[in-house]
Amino acid sequence: MSQYGLEGHTVRRYDGELNHLHLRVVELGGLALHQTRSALAALQERDVRIARAVIGREWEVNRLDVSIDDDLISVIARRAPVARDLRIVMAFAKTVNELERVGDEANKVARLAIGLFDGFRLDPGDAQMWDVQTMGRRVVELLERAMDALDRLDVVAAQAVAGSRRELDAECQAGLRRLTTYVMEDARNVGQVITLTQIIKALERIGDHARHVGEYVVYLVSGEDVRHQKCQPDDPPTGGGAAPDPG
Repeated sequence: MSQYGLEGHTVRRYDGELNHLHLRVVELGGLALHQTRSALAALQERDVRIARAVIGREWEVNRLDVSIDDDLISVIARRAPVARDLRIVMAFAKTVNELERVGDEANKVARLAIGLFDGFRLDPGDAQMWDVQTMGRRVVELLERAMDALDRLDVVAAQAVAGSRRELDAECQAGLRRLTTYVMEDARNVGQVITLTQIIKALERIGDHARHVGEYVVYLVSGEDVRHQKCQPDDPPTGGGAAPDPG
């Protein structure tokens, strides 16, 4: 059950329209999450068929994005929302934009997976893939939490998602540092390392979009704009656990 209600209007149809918007935004988030999981499965299983399936479903993300935008415009045109209602509509619009970008980045990961496993003579070893898989698990978990907060309109859960920037950054930077060691050890690894670096950066952007979803849920429920709040200076960085021995 939602932690925050969208009801309470004199015109009950208006309540229905806002709840319908909420369900459609959650639907888009579920599709974006599915695309992300599938792109990571293509990497884990080294299966270009899964990657091509992700690319083949990109049109569904784009179609749903356009359709929800039409619904948002319709609500604005017919209801002329103000105050709390305008905040809800604007938060949904910004969330849709973030989720569509998640789909774009998942599509990019899938395309890079195809290049990685079709374009190089030697596939990257398990040690080289370790940081990609670790980053992928962290990002999927963050996106799942963001979608749960959006589904339930849970401001506490959303605040936790929104506040995860330092943890995500630490994981990304640790992975990139470890990847550079493979180039230093053997210059023939440079092709794989460049592609893996691009994948990690795409995953980082998915994590950033998930954080932004959390920020917009906070804004929708409480009216507080937490987008540019920074971590406290004494917050210790986390993440970046030990990787397996490259050898």
